[in-house]
Amino acid sequence: MARYTCSFVLSISLDDLQPALVDLLYNCGLDVKYHTIDYIMAREIPGNVPFSKLVTVEALIDKTTATESETRMTIVIKNEELPLQIDNHCRQVFDFIKQEIEVSRYWNLIESIAG
Repeated sequence: MARYTCSFVLSISLDDLQPALVDLLYNCGLDVKYHTIDYIMAREIPGNVPFSKLVTVEALIDKTTATESETRMTIVIKNEELPLQIDNHCRQVFDFIKQEIEVSRYWNLIESIAG
């Protein structure tokens, strides 16, 4: 199973982050399946890649450390594909979504740590 993670510190309030992130994921071509104030789960829409390569995105929002102007968030992007190549489909989607989060107009990026 391919799995990539990245943590972000964003200059946005907790209340504003969740709807902005849902909108960003929709704009990235993902179908948001479930969301709460501190968790969002989205999936790639079937049709363009084999089922085993469909990517799931989970966003975990840290509401315990959130302030009025700063929120921490971690994304986990994974699929059932074995990461036999460095540039696999899951990695490509991870790089795309990470880039979209880093340059989003909804917030200013304070810190980004890929893991």
